[in-house]
Amino acid sequence: MVNMDSDLHIRVVRPTQRILTGRVVRLLEGYPREIKVGQPVLVAVLTAASVVGLLMLLVRTLLSTGGGGARRSWKDLKKGPEFLVTPLRVRDGTGLIYEVELHGHLPQSALHPADHVQLTLRPQPDQDLPPRVERIVNVTTGQLLTPRTATVWSHLGPPLLLQAVLGAVLVAGMAVWSFVTG
Repeated sequence: MVNMDSDLHIRVVRPTQRILTGRVVRLLEGYPREIKVGQPVLVAVLTAASVVGLLMLLVRTLLSTGGGGARRSWKDLKKGPEFLVTPLRVRDGTGLIYEVELHGHLPQSALHPADHVQLTLRPQPDQDLPPRVERIVNVTTGQLLTPRTATVWSHLGPPLLLQAVLGAVLVAGMAVWSFVTG
C-alpha cells in the first residue's frame, strides 16, 4: 500500500514481529470502532440476571415501593462499546515505516512525532487490520504506557454482572437443594 507522507511516496508496511522499536513518524486521526458482543454471552448474562431481577420485582411489589433503574434494551447491550482507534506510523532503524493501531486513549502528551518508542504488538483477529499496540515504552520520556479500551464486561456493567452472578448462584443452589432433597 502506497501513501503520501510529507509529499513523498513512502511504502508503509505491517510489522510481523512482536516487538517494534523505532521513532514515531505520525499519529493519524483517530476514529471509533465497536466491539462486538457475542449473543451466547449476552443471553447467559441476561438469563442469570433476570432470576434476581424477578426476585427484586417481587420484593418491590410486596413492599409497595416503586421505581427501579431503567434497563438498557437488548439492542443497546448487543451493540457493544466503542473505543478509539488511532493509526500510528513508526520508522525503524532501517528506514522502513510500519503502521500499527493504538486502541483506547492515552494522555495527550504521551506520544509525539520523533519520540523513540518500543512497541509490544498483538495481531488482530481480522488479518486485514494492522497489529494492535499492547504496550508502549516511550524511551524519549521514560514512560511505560498501556492503552486501555472498553471491554464487553465493562459495557455490560458491574450491576448487571453482579445480578447475573447472584442469579447463577441462586439457580445452582436451587439445583443442589432439589438434588439433595429429591
